[in-house]
Amino acid sequence: MLKKIKNNKVLSNISWILAGRIFYMLINFIVGVISARYLGPSNYGLIGYAAAYTTFFTSICSLGINSIIVKEFIDNPKKEGEIIGTTLILKLISSFMSLITIIGISLLVDKGDFLTTFVISLYSISILFNIFETFKYWFQSKLQSKYVEISTTIAYLIMALYKIVLLVTGMSVKWFALSNSIEFIAVAISLYIIYRKKGGPRLSFSTSQAKNLLNKSYHFIISGMMVALYNSTDRFMLKQMASDTEVGYYTIAVTISSLSGILLSAIITSLTPVIMKSHNKNKKEYEKRNKQLYAIVFYISILVSLFITLFSNLIISILYGEKYLASIGVLRILTWYTAFSYLGVARDPWIVCEKLQNCLKYIYIPCAICNIILNYYMIPILGAEGAALASLITQIGTIFIFPLLIEKLRPNVKLIINAILLKGIKKNIFSN
Repeated sequence: MLKKIKNNKVLSNISWILAGRIFYMLINFIVGVISARYLGPSNYGLIGYAAAYTTFFTSICSLGINSIIVKEFIDNPKKEGEIIGTTLILKLISSFMSLITIIGISLLVDKGDFLTTFVISLYSISILFNIFETFKYWFQSKLQSKYVEISTTIAYLIMALYKIVLLVTGMSVKWFALSNSIEFIAVAISLYIIYRKKGGPRLSFSTSQAKNLLNKSYHFIISGMMVALYNSTDRFMLKQMASDTEVGYYTIAVTISSLSGILLSAIITSLTPVIMKSHNKNKKEYEKRNKQLYAIVFYISILVSLFITLFSNLIISILYGEKYLASIGVLRILTWYTAFSYLGVARDPWIVCEKLQNCLKYIYIPCAICNIILNYYMIPILGAEGAALASLITQIGTIFIFPLLIEKLRPNVKLIINAILLKGIKKNIFSN
């Protein structure tokens, strides 16, 4: 009976996360399509270029704590307020330093291009308020994500209306860049309010807790930076080696191919606490849960990628129009990148439970270097398609090739392969 109640709670949590994220996806996607049509490939590419900066530095701002904080809540329920408060302070310091660094890099790299630097600055303010996502993980650890989804949905609706006003009044690309930061501000406020209303523990800061979190998470800082580097390198190098227009084509492909991530991240987010708890109780159950997660993520990704590959021409034509037809080839490649990338996300709970964070740098550092080299040679020849191909090759390397070279990570590669082959996996992930 207790297992059934627990399983129902997991299903309910997934449903709330999924419903909230699908709603956000639909609102954001619809407004995004209209915005892309209005701005055109060049200006939309400029927004995508600004996003590349924030994508990279957001991983630094998180300090890798996002990957271990749920387990900290589970292992130390009496110190939740201390964990959250300490995390917020650490992230705030790193976020402020990152914002200054972003502006400095843009002034140097995009010297003389005031519009680009200004757009990047406005867009990047969001990283200061992204620290409040910490509250999400507290609700996640308790399988109470419905409160997060309800509050953030209200914030997203307000921002959607704001962007529609920008479109109706014909505002410039600068205002669209600022809208990203305002969205994060609205979400931050809503998360804090719901945290207080649901009786969240009193926040506090502890130097010893800061050392504890950083000692456990610093390996994820390096791996996160490397992942963000090869997620951002493509757009950054496209801007410098090609044009804003090529970045625009690439950004459109990223937007479409990442739609399935709403479902996949909801599943991963909700099953992470379940996997972590089973690690402490039953080894066979723990391995089974991991394989089930990998199988679900892989086969959903494959089905979505096949669909997008077959109908990419129709999708681009209907949604974005003739201006973006050059995105078709990019989309057909990037959709397969997404299929493999979420296997990497699904691997994180296993990494944390096995305490192998220190091994991640041996995967992501060489992969990031490979990605830069591949982009350098492919972009001049294939443009945005070259950048997409570089990302796909790199992602396959992070899941299957480089982990095989590390003895401690080989069991995980075996788990993933067995999951793909459906070995030892029950049809119902919640059956016992």
